Amino acid sequence: MSIETDYLVIGSGIAGLTYALKVAEHGRVVIVTKGEISESNTNYAQGGIASVTYEPDTFEKHIHDTMVCGSGVNNREAVELVVRRAPELIKNLIAWGTKFDKTPEGRYELAREGGHTEHRILHHDDLTGAEIERALIRQVKRHHNIEVLEHHFAVDLLTQHHLGQLVRKSTSDITCFGAYVLDLKKRHIVTVLSKVTVLATGGVGNVYHTTTNPSVATGDGIAMAHRAKAVIDNMEFIQFHPTSLYNPGERPSFLITEAMRGFGGILRLQNGREFMQKYHPMGSLAPRDVVARSIDNEMKISGEEFVYLDITHKDARDVIHHFPNIYKKCLSIGIDITKDMIPVTPAAHYCCGGVRVDLNGETSIRHLYALGETSCTGLHGANRLASNSMIEAAVYADRAAAHSTAEIGDIRLQHGIPDWDYEGTSNPEEMVLITQNRKEMQQIMSNYVGIVRSNLRLDRARRRLEIIYRETEELYLKSTLSQELCELRNMIAIGYLIIKQAQQMKQSVGLHYSLDYPLTTQNEY
Repeated sequence: MSIETDYLVIGSGIAGLTYALKVAEHGRVVIVTKGEISESNTNYAQGGIASVTYEPDTFEKHIHDTMVCGSGVNNREAVELVVRRAPELIKNLIAWGTKFDKTPEGRYELAREGGHTEHRILHHDDLTGAEIERALIRQVKRHHNIEVLEHHFAVDLLTQHHLGQLVRKSTSDITCFGAYVLDLKKRHIVTVLSKVTVLATGGVGNVYHTTTNPSVATGDGIAMAHRAKAVIDNMEFIQFHPTSLYNPGERPSFLITEAMRGFGGILRLQNGREFMQKYHPMGSLAPRDVVARSIDNEMKISGEEFVYLDITHKDARDVIHHFPNIYKKCLSIGIDITKDMIPVTPAAHYCCGGVRVDLNGETSIRHLYALGETSCTGLHGANRLASNSMIEAAVYADRAAAHSTAEIGDIRLQHGIPDWDYEGTSNPEEMVLITQNRKEMQQIMSNYVGIVRSNLRLDRARRRLEIIYRETEELYLKSTLSQELCELRNMIAIGYLIIKQAQQMKQSVGLHYSLDYPLTTQNEY
């Protein structure tokens, strides 16, 4: 079975849906998503979306904060592009129906988060991502030129390799023609031929044992691009959110938004003492890498499994008004955040690396774009500034839409791609083979490739992961495909990329902190 389209969008978060809406007037769009359309990292984003809105904030301040947080290794052009285009894309989101919170006077109520020197975070209570996703989905479902294929899993990108051609030169000689997609309900592979393909599959959090990401965040887009020989950058920079709710057994970990610290929340040890002042002059509002390492260090010193976030000194009505979802969640496990401190621990949260793209969101493979957390634009450098991710996704979706629609007239569908070869495959032997390898992979990454690393830990992780890789590839080659098997294969590829690029980094900078290298002066905020 095959499908032909002008634009194939893999993923249904803010990046993929924004792109789809912007190109739908220029051709047919097919959106592929492995779960429900709403199941995305965007839908789980609590804090907000960053944009210069009112004085005294300026573009220069937002650029400066982004560069400082990223340890100065950001792509300056990408930073300026995102910051300066942000207000226009915020207007797009509002026009599509997104409702950001306002003050009684009618001005947008702006929050401040870690690393920001001004209040510039637009939000909708503590469910900003869900509100943006709601508005975008509503528009997508109304558009006659957009078809959404839910419960469809993109397995691999189509390139010259599938025509039996060898590409012997640079990656710029490779062209993307679409993707093989697994219909999860009918259990067969669909060949989707497309003039333009967009990877917007979100993050990689489930590579780690503890993550704030939803279960769908398994690095599928980055892994597919890697197998297709695209350039992948900055995978060593994995951001651990400092404050996920400590609630053993719950997965994903419930996120306690950084906006709560911006609102005045204070990090404390279990004995009640503040501790962030000894690590950074901004205290509890320090950039995320500093806060996560500080909490990790304090837990190692004390042997305890969490610290506290204290918001009890703030007015109870204001707390409930600003954080209704967090209040409800904590109350469900016996914690009244207006009276009780919140137990928190770091969890894998965001990947600052990904598929390398230019200022138009295009990868090193022709007619293939990557957006959002799947991409590496260089905006974040070595550490993401809070709430910059969703605005990056929107800005680059806009850029990619403009670039691809300008070129679509010169692109032809590539016929002659063979259907998926089922020969020699059988049902998976036992699910335990997949689940056990997944658990082992997550433990390896959490124990050896987490917040604090070393050459010894990375070397050990790579050796252990190679064994799991070989076992999984053997299973993949002889088994009928399943979502679980494909995700495991992708996560192993992501783990390999994180370890490999971490080993190549011979300094401690931003989110890559190694015991073998002193922290660079760039990272002294």
